[in-house]
Amino acid sequence: MDSNLLRTFVTVARLGSFSAAAHELGYTQSAISQQVAALEADLGLPLLSRRPVGPTPAGERLLEHAGPLLLRLRAARSDVLRAAAVPAHRLRLAATPLAVNGVLAARLAAARAAQPRLRVSLRTCGRERLAELLAEGEADLGLADGIAAPSDPLRLPESGPMTTIGVSEEELLVALPPDHPLAGRAALRLADLIDARWLDTPLCPLRRLRDLASDGFPAALAYEGDDVHTVLNLVAAGHGLTLLPASAGRGVPLAAPRLVHRVELLHGALPPGPAADLARALSGPPG
Repeated sequence: MDSNLLRTFVTVARLGSFSAAAHELGYTQSAISQQVAALEADLGLPLLSRRPVGPTPAGERLLEHAGPLLLRLRAARSDVLRAAAVPAHRLRLAATPLAVNGVLAARLAAARAAQPRLRVSLRTCGRERLAELLAEGEADLGLADGIAAPSDPLRLPESGPMTTIGVSEEELLVALPPDHPLAGRAALRLADLIDARWLDTPLCPLRRLRDLASDGFPAALAYEGDDVHTVLNLVAAGHGLTLLPASAGRGVPLAAPRLVHRVELLHGALPPGPAADLARALSGPPG
């Protein structure tokens, strides 16, 4: 399958329109139609229904493969270019919302002090976008956070060859309203909170708790943002419980199961230079 035809098919499926895909990709609508038809002829199957525009069952299956395939192609291009690039003193760091805790902020400050010429930009994004930015060369280094068992790696999107290093682990707190009956406990177990009302947020997805603990954890409110202040206000008003790293909130320590808030550093191949130096600094002291 030709990657250009695959990219056109994905764009049409995403936008639900041949004309919108033509506008985004810079082709005529006729050219877009011809490219989709060529891909369908190659596979011998219809991939898109035309009225309305949408993927057929075969198209749905192809979409499951297309995103990772196209991302790996972009990652390969970026990796080759990065390996041949002249070391730069302007670096782009991408991080998920709770990744830059106090420890890592201090390491970043020390790295910048040690490299006076270093200029760092930092952007916050979700895990999927973080993987894309790294794979496409739009970020030099990434910091991803999440809930995990101690020393266990995070479950991150596949984005090609990538070095992943655990750089921080801290305890988790159960965030509760001040007047909650359990707010005065010294510690809590998730097993005692399975039937409680929970917030479902990108900072603490309930599907992750169910994977790590057990079924349960009914969602009382879904919050699609990543602002900790908003989450704490929702908890305080009684909308539901959540887990937060100790550095980001207040609450009762989680005693069992043994879970931590983990941060990992991600990057592709780094030639000697400022990016590699910053990666070492963010990884912390040896041992």
